[in-house]
Parts: sequence; structure tokens; C-alpha cells
Amino acid sequence: MSEQEKELRVLRDQIDTIDRNIHELLNKRASCAQNVAEVKEKYQGEQSAVFYRPEREAQVLRTVMERNEGPLADKEIARLFREIMSVCLALEEPMRVAFLGPEGTFTQQAAMKHFGHSAHNMPMQSLKDVFREVQSGAAHYGVVPIENSSEGVVNHTLDLFKQFNLKICGEVEVPIHLHLLLNKGDSMDEIAKIYSHEQSLAQSRGWLDARYPHIDKVAVSSNAEAARLVMQEGHGYAAVAGDMAAELYDLDAVVKNIEDQADNTTRFLIIGDQDVGPSGDDKTSILVSVPDAPGALYQLLEPFHRYELSLTRVETRTSAKHSLFYIDFEGHSEDKLVQKALAELTKESVELKVLGSYPKAVL
Repeated sequence: MSEQEKELRVLRDQIDTIDRNIHELLNKRASCAQNVAEVKEKYQGEQSAVFYRPEREAQVLRTVMERNEGPLADKEIARLFREIMSVCLALEEPMRVAFLGPEGTFTQQAAMKHFGHSAHNMPMQSLKDVFREVQSGAAHYGVVPIENSSEGVVNHTLDLFKQFNLKICGEVEVPIHLHLLLNKGDSMDEIAKIYSHEQSLAQSRGWLDARYPHIDKVAVSSNAEAARLVMQEGHGYAAVAGDMAAELYDLDAVVKNIEDQADNTTRFLIIGDQDVGPSGDDKTSILVSVPDAPGALYQLLEPFHRYELSLTRVETRTSAKHSLFYIDFEGHSEDKLVQKALAELTKESVELKVLGSYPKAVL
């Protein structure tokens, strides 16, 4: 045995020992999670036990990142713990998560990023179906898009918050990376038609127009549907979509990251029927309707300035008599300053709906 082989043998023996310890600790953690479920069911009474606590999960992930000493990056170690928690939570109760389908979309990617791979993902045909599944109890939570850094807010999602009595329980941000997908063996020089969702076509318009100015670009219902069509129709067709769609339909990403904005990001909301407690680093979202009059926006925002509450998003929609504002701001509805601001808004508004307080996105 060479000296190199001897040194490697020592290191591999150390790794084997560490792996055994990790394995033992993982099973201990899983057993503890099962005990948590038993305690919750014991003291819950007639109501259904709540196994998933967004604020608790956010606190755990933040702690993991704060105590991390490397060499693994903070977010990488947090992703590992995210999956550990997902597996353990599935032992307590399998999580049913509705999302805007079909499979292979960025919304499914957001669902998996937030809940881990052990949750049961349920693709829905429309945003309204996602809200309906959660409100009926068929799904524990839903994942819906709310805003894109280049395309703006998703107004249909805001409209549905007015129709359904659901809460925002969390948020997740997904970097949007778009690739040119072809069937294996196809050439970029033989593309006759390109499929994608209309937003993805818009987000990669510069790249597409520069390289394929005369090729038909066809908008379809989703990026995943675009990838499916390319797989089905075969030679001469391309799709603009992400990694999940490429993997699902076995396509080659011949050119990666063709989006016009390198920092393009979509923010998704987690919707459910529970109020979420403070995690220590939270946001609150509200819908507020005020009379359409000069100075209405100033009067609405003034309490946030006075109580030093940082706004992260303000979206305005105006009707004949009223202005509707969607507002995100830092803080939790249980915070005293937030409560004072909301009390003043209630006096000045026609309608105020607190959509929820929830942890800021960790990953």
C-alpha cells in the first residue's frame, strides 16, 4: 500500500465513523419529531393538531446559518437542514401543498424550496384552484406567485385574497434562470419555432430577438407545457424554460441563463388558514381601501413613517370611488407599533384586511 493510499484510508475511516454518527443522530431527531406529534395530539383536544409552525422553522434555519463555521456555505447547510425537517415533518403528518401547475414550473420549484422534497405537491390548473384547495382543507398550504422583479405584481393573486379568507404564512424567493431547451441531438441552427410562457418570453426577449429575430415565438400556458410540446413535436422546436422542466421532459439546456436580467427573481407567498406567531424577523401584508381623493396615499403612508415601519412593497389599484393598496412592511401584527399603525389605518380606511404576518424568506 502506497503512502497516499494509507493517508486516504485513514481519512475514509474517519468519514465512515462520522457517517455512522450522523445516521444515528438523524434517527434520534426523527424519533423526537414523532414524540412532538404525540404530545400535540394529546393536548390539542377536539381541534386538529397543527404540526407545521412557520415561525419555528424560520428560527431553526436562521440559527443553523448563524452558528455555521464552514467550510459549507450558510445557505447550503440550511438547505440540508430544510430537507431534514421536511422528512421529520412527514413522519408527523404528510404535508399536502397545492401549487399553480403543471409540474416542472417555477412555482413547483418554490414549493419544494420552502417545504422540502418530502411534502406532497399537488398541481392545480389555476390560481383560484390553489386558493380553493387550501380553504376547503384538501391542501394544508398553497404556493402562489405575487411579484416578479422585472414584470411586477401578480394582480390576479391580489384579487383572490379579496375573495378567500386565507392568510399569508410565509414567503419564498426563487431566482429565475431561463435556458434554451432542445431535444437531445438537435441543433440550434435548425430551430423553426420557440415555445414558452409569455412572461418568460418577455424576460428573455433581448437574447431571443438578437439570435432568432425571424423565428416564431409562441406563448403557451407554462414553461413546463413549452418543454412538453418540444418533447412531443421533436426536431426543429425549442423551449425557453428552467431546470425542472428540462429534467422532467429530458431536454438539453443548450444555452443557459438567457434571461435579460441576471438578478431576475420571483417572490411567492405561502397561503394557509393559520395565524403565524412572531419569528423575530417578520413581514406583514395588508389590503387597504381608501376614498379616492387628493393626498390619500400620503395620509395612508404617514403612520408608517411616524412609527418607523419600513415599507417593502406598495401596489396601487384605483376604481371609480376608491383606491386599493397592497402593502408589505417589516414587523409583526403582534408588535405594539404595528398595532398602533393598523389602528390608525382602520379609522382612515373604507376597508382594511390584514393578509398575514409571516417570517421573511430565509433561503
